Parts: sequence; C-alpha cells; structure tokens
Amino acid sequence: MSKVALFGAGGKMGCRLVDNLVRTTYELACVEPSEKGRENLRHRGLSASEPSAALAGAEFVVLAVPDVALEAVSKEVVPAMEPGAILVVLDPAAAYAGVLARRDDVPLFVTHPCHPPLWREETDPEALRDFFGGIKATQPIVCAIDGGGDEAYGRAEALAKTMYAPVSRSHRVTVEQMAILEPAMAETVTACCCTIIREALDEAEARGVPPEAARDFMMGHVSIPLAIVFGEIGSPFSDGAKRIIEYGRKRLIQPDWKRLFEPESVLDQVRTIVRGGE
Repeated sequence: MSKVALFGAGGKMGCRLVDNLVRTTYELACVEPSEKGRENLRHRGLSASEPSAALAGAEFVVLAVPDVALEAVSKEVVPAMEPGAILVVLDPAAAYAGVLARRDDVPLFVTHPCHPPLWREETDPEALRDFFGGIKATQPIVCAIDGGGDEAYGRAEALAKTMYAPVSRSHRVTVEQMAILEPAMAETVTACCCTIIREALDEAEARGVPPEAARDFMMGHVSIPLAIVFGEIGSPFSDGAKRIIEYGRKRLIQPDWKRLFEPESVLDQVRTIVRGGE
C-alpha cells in the first residue's frame, strides 16, 4: 500500500481527490491548515495530519494548493520528503515558471485533467452534469515528469488515473507542452474567447432581446460552429457565414495573436498565474 500525503486536502480540488483516493488501497494522509478545510474532511470521516507525520514514509506528496501558494509550500515540504518520493502538482504553471523547490532525488510529476469532452456518449444524467470530471464523467488526462525516469512515471501516472477517475486515457507530454496546453491554449485563448461569448449574450439582452430567446439562440449557435470547425459534422459554413466571420475577426482579433504560444509569452503567462497578477 503506497502512502499519499495530500496537502490542501480540504480545499475544492483536494476534496475531489480525497473522494476518489479513499475508495482505493492508497494510504492517505491529509494535510489541511484551514478550519473550513478541516471541517470538509470531518464531513468525510477524516482528520487532518501534521505535515511531518504525513510526509513520513510518503511515496507521493501531492500539492493541491493554489498556484500562488505553491512556491512557499514546496519550500517547506520538499526538504522534508523521503528520498525517491515523488512530488505531484496539479497544474504546469509553477513547474514551468521554475518556482518550485526541487531536489535531485525527488522527481517532479505534473498532471492535469483534460476534463470531460464537449461531445460524449455519457447516458447517466449525473455524468452529463459533471463538467469538471473526477466524479461521474470519464475524462482524459495529461502527465509529465522531470526526473525519476519511466518507472517513477508509471507509478505516478497510476496515482493520477486514480485521483482523476474515471479516466479514459492518459497522454504523456513534457512540462513545456503542458504549459502550451494550459494556460496558453485552454485559458489565455479559449477561456478568454468564452468570456467574450458571454459578454456578447449580455450585450444582446441589454439591447432589448428577451433573455430566454438570446440564450437559446446563443447555445445553438455555439454548438454548430464548434461542430463544423472540429469536424463533427460534414456541413461547412455558408458563404455568408464565412464573410461575416472574417468581418468579426478583423475587428476582434489582433493579427499577431499566435505570439501567445511563443516560449517567452508562455513563460510570462505562467509567471502571471503564480505571482497572482499581471
């Protein structure tokens, strides 16, 4: 039975991992400093451990803490880890920014969920409403390791599949590639565009369109373009739609927007995340 020390166990993400890990053969030691987080653990029949007790004999140390706290927490935790234990973080930002405490005998494993896909074959209503994954809906995950080699990767990947279960498949990437996926692709570009879509809906309503009509129209007209551009259906955009897409692109999108994927820009993005501001 492998021991997992989970820091931030009572937080939003920590509780998701706890709920999956307690159903397995992993020995779980929870570390949670906040009273609210400790209460979340008590609701699950668990209690918080002191960091030193949690770290003793732990094969994996998972830091489920906010990005802005990872640097400080890692500086406290990594020096006390067992030689050969694997440090696990749930987002590439701090790893790619180079702010995590490191040791040559402690591999760094980074893993992040892809989240359940937009088009899926789930039939369980609860699974269809599980947008983040890790509860009912099946999702892929991405994983990367720095140090430790394939053997350490295999052990850590097995833990990741358990934490994010149910998992459909796991993709092995580098830390740099994961930072390209998030924040650059998924957040800096895609999440930003999603907020603009919502603002467009709000603007239509502010100009007098009935809210239910605006929302119904928006939801359908989000679904169709995505299905077209991602090849889910064979229908192309109409000639008129193509013309107005280019009209909008010239007025909404900077011509050099793909510079966001250049290494120096990705590094700037992850530093913005871990520093807590622009």
